[in-house]
Amino acid sequence: MSFQGYLKTIKEKTGKGPEEFRRLAEEKGLTENSELKASTKAGDVVTWLKEDYDLGHGHAMAIYALLKGIKNEDSE
Repeated sequence: MSFQGYLKTIKEKTGKGPEEFRRLAEEKGLTENSELKASTKAGDVVTWLKEDYDLGHGHAMAIYALLKGIKNEDSE
């Protein structure tokens, strides 16, 4: 699945896009000033998204990649 495919599926399942997840991560204390905190691990993000949004591991890792800056909304 392409990165865009992941984002589309996440939006369909949760009703939330990348900007909303960035805001929610900030509210959860996982990011600061739109950057992932050094203390935040991939597992922290994955656990949050699995528990609160019922996302699978791959989809949660896609959001982690956005938060970490590895990928952005235009990535394929």
